[in-house]
Amino acid sequence: MQLENHFRVAAPVEDAWRLLNDVPEVVPCMPGAELVEVIGENAWKAALQVKLGPIALRFLADVTREQRDEATKRVVLAINAREARGRGNAEATITSTVVPEDRGVRVDVVTELVLRGPVAQYGGGVVVDVASRLTEQFAERIAAKLETAALPADAGQRVSEPGLLSATRPTAAPVGGLRLLVGALLRSLLRKWRRDRPHGRVPGAL
Repeated sequence: MQLENHFRVAAPVEDAWRLLNDVPEVVPCMPGAELVEVIGENAWKAALQVKLGPIALRFLADVTREQRDEATKRVVLAINAREARGRGNAEATITSTVVPEDRGVRVDVVTELVLRGPVAQYGGGVVVDVASRLTEQFAERIAAKLETAALPADAGQRVSEPGLLSATRPTAAPVGGLRLLVGALLRSLLRKWRRDRPHGRVPGAL
């Protein structure tokens, strides 16, 4: 499935580009995610916690920066994740592009997502809605970082040292998946009701 988001923010192009390349800052912007280890300049390990009703899922992910185009301000991250208890896996490719505009920048985020195994057994519409909500929240957090905090001059250098991250980095809370799941189900039912009802007739009317 493909998910597309974009947002606009009154920030310099270079600030937005520097943030998108600072993976230790970007990963925690995904709800429920935390960076676990820096492997190298273009490789990291991360964890993602998602709670769907009574089911708590924890994904362990390898994150790789596959492309970084300075001229077009385009960066591509590949994520290969597996559920810690063997309940499936996920693959995602996140392409982020910084586009200059008159009053700042527009950041386009395109996510290609593939789910396999038990985690892929939820209804297709529900999976799309939940993934879309998570992607929207990710974009909102990136925008908030650009709007409320100036990036340090050495932001792009902090990712160069391999090794475990400091234990002081806050642990990510599980995503409130039940709320997202219920909302997705309601939207799916509403779409089905609108599609199936007789034209021009209100349910319950005589």
